[in-house]
Amino acid sequence: MERQEDGRDWAYRVDPYGFERPDDFDYASYEAFFSRYLVVLTRRAIKWSKLLKGNNSVQKSLKVKRYIRKGIPNEHRALVWMIVSGAQTNMEQNPGYYHRLLEGEKNDKLIEAIKTDMNRTFPDNVKFRKTADPCLQHALYNILVAYGHHNKAVGYCQGMNFIAGYLLLITKNEEESFWLLDALIGRILPDYYSPAMLGLKTDQEVLGELVKMKIPAVAELMERHGVMWTLVVSRWFICLFIDILPVETVLRIWDCLFYEGSKIIFRVALTLIHQHQAFILEATNFPDICEKFKQITKGAFVTECHSFMQKIFTDPGSLSMATINKLRETCREKLLSQG
Repeated sequence: MERQEDGRDWAYRVDPYGFERPDDFDYASYEAFFSRYLVVLTRRAIKWSKLLKGNNSVQKSLKVKRYIRKGIPNEHRALVWMIVSGAQTNMEQNPGYYHRLLEGEKNDKLIEAIKTDMNRTFPDNVKFRKTADPCLQHALYNILVAYGHHNKAVGYCQGMNFIAGYLLLITKNEEESFWLLDALIGRILPDYYSPAMLGLKTDQEVLGELVKMKIPAVAELMERHGVMWTLVVSRWFICLFIDILPVETVLRIWDCLFYEGSKIIFRVALTLIHQHQAFILEATNFPDICEKFKQITKGAFVTECHSFMQKIFTDPGSLSMATINKLRETCREKLLSQG
């Protein structure tokens, strides 16, 4: 009996993706949520199996967009991400390219930077530990080295290790993870990881402008206390909510990100702020505001990923790519003029 308890305890302490749950993890409310979510997952799995019908292909359509918003079952996730992001096409058009990058000449500075970050990548995940078999650190290292040599303008920057690590946990395949990383950094996230990080800085300012339009009281509070958006949301953007929101919620966000692009990040950010507006407005000083922004990414609202994802498409109201691109233009110009 005792051994069984131990086994059960271990299974509970480590989630299905290999992350150890924190000591203060609320098992009771998580179990209550998951028993409800399991019903949804089962229903979605049946629908997706019918959609894919064994032909392992999916065409972009309103039906597929709707299906993706309701979540891709884990067994189909890697395949669907690869197809809808364009990564599959790129991989097929460049056979052997990934392996050639690994065999080619290396930039020592890049290698050093990647090696330094290896042990800092998911220390709370059992699959990335040196004792794991297989240890995902080696595959992660390969992906980052290959990408740094593929996209020399970006090379390597902190944050990419976490993104590549998540991709690896889902695809369980180095080459696919490489091409998905390329889809994210090269196309979906405009200029987030270049040395100047202009795209990242721009999008943080864009969020500030969207909050002014949609949640003005919070924008006014931030301005009054001189809190720059980058202080409270930079990790939301650079890590795409990894280590900010629960794993299952992050994966559901990424399902939409690969299909619909970067505006999903704004939808998530606006929903978090909108939903907790009253709580944020209780803040009376600078450190208080920063603390509130840490708090709003925790709790039942974000754990209940299915209802959370429904909210991101209703809470912020209409949000067109045209609006975002217009704001990006003005914010980028403002940042460039500031030097």
